[in-house]
Amino acid sequence: MTALPGDWEMVVGLEVHTELKTATKMFCGCANHFGSEPNTNVCPVCLGLPGSLPVLNERAVALAMAIGIALHCTIAPSTFHRKNYFYPDMPKDFQISQYDLPINKGGYLDLPDASRVSIERAHMEEDTGKSTHLGGTGRIHGADRSLVDYNRSGVPLVEIVSGPDIRSSAQARAYASELRGILIATGASDGRMEEGSMRIDANVSVRKPGAAFGTRCEIKNLNSLRSLQRAIDFEALRQIELIEEGGTVRQETRHWDEVLGATSTMRTKEEAEDYRYFREPDLVDLVPSDEWQQRVREGLGPMPAERRAVLAARLNEPTEAQLDAVEVVIDLALEEFVHAAVDAGADASLALARAANELAAGIEGLENLAPGAFASTVLLEGSGALSATQAKTVLGELLANGGDPASIATSLGFEQLSSDSLGETVGALIGEYPDEWSRYREGDEKLAQFFIGQVMKRTKGQANGKAVIGELQARR
Repeated sequence: MTALPGDWEMVVGLEVHTELKTATKMFCGCANHFGSEPNTNVCPVCLGLPGSLPVLNERAVALAMAIGIALHCTIAPSTFHRKNYFYPDMPKDFQISQYDLPINKGGYLDLPDASRVSIERAHMEEDTGKSTHLGGTGRIHGADRSLVDYNRSGVPLVEIVSGPDIRSSAQARAYASELRGILIATGASDGRMEEGSMRIDANVSVRKPGAAFGTRCEIKNLNSLRSLQRAIDFEALRQIELIEEGGTVRQETRHWDEVLGATSTMRTKEEAEDYRYFREPDLVDLVPSDEWQQRVREGLGPMPAERRAVLAARLNEPTEAQLDAVEVVIDLALEEFVHAAVDAGADASLALARAANELAAGIEGLENLAPGAFASTVLLEGSGALSATQAKTVLGELLANGGDPASIATSLGFEQLSSDSLGETVGALIGEYPDEWSRYREGDEKLAQFFIGQVMKRTKGQANGKAVIGELQARR
């Protein structure tokens, strides 16, 4: 996060577009599937051919309501409008969206730091196609030619618009991360920013504290949390420098260049009247019944904040590092493994560490690992039957091929040293490193790690770190 000079303050509002996890598109029966061959999931409706008529996707409405409920919004009767603008990736030359009567309005999102960001609306609309510009910089200006893929045209979207409540790029990142977790938890989205199923536009302005809002610029289509934070910081500093040099900020839409680390002008910012909104004549008003809303509400599981609280409660006065690990585990939906291990009698902090590190690193092999097998591995490590290094190796094998932890440990020759053998090894090392031993006895606790490392080398990782500490302390 970049600190702003002087007493300047940034004001940020985010517009998050998330594609919904439906089998078909918003207004037709074409497949909603990422990665298909270009222009294969298309029909007269999503291509905007004359005489074609839209039919609203019921599942998309349910997912939109789920998002609204999770964000504490009011679900209201809504209407669809035509948002008119002209671009090659939109074959109808208008986008079916919601305007003054959105399905969700007036909610909020609480962040892990206890700050709250208001939600102005979360409305439904259809996605556009995707243009690819070949040659030059990859942007339309200077390209040799352009290609368009209409597979994405008509994919159901929900656009979530925050209030102008965000005051730092770090808070913006935290908001986007928490919202992504909620979208995944509701089942509405897979949250894959790299595939474009969640995209962020950032509205950024600057002001002196307490002053009226400044002129905002919108940064379009940020597709990673890192890009979001960098783009906001750059844009705020750009505006401050411009104002302090006597210039004025003009309202415009800007492009973020990840390589250059800078924003640049795309076009002057449109206002609502530029889109010439009018009611979509081929769709009736959308009025979800109370019964339907209740079914959606009852189908929602716990949201990330609740899951974090439950997991953190299993730790005894968690440290900052452990709370960070809880964030990782919840973000990757790994808490089932930690709960299984703790329920089986394993140490909660050890189970959390293994999930946040080894499981997170091997997430692609998670389908091979049963929660019970994870629990057994953590118990073996906690009891001293496996060293930390051995337990990590066993988990790696489980993630790769599955199996039984005890059998894997036996097949790899992971047998702990007997106490007599460990004592002989420690005694020999004390004789080889008398200066280090003397400093350890005098209170230099860092040397315990030195001796543990030496024991591990001698025993090829078969010793248990806790047992080595016990042996050292017994001889102290």
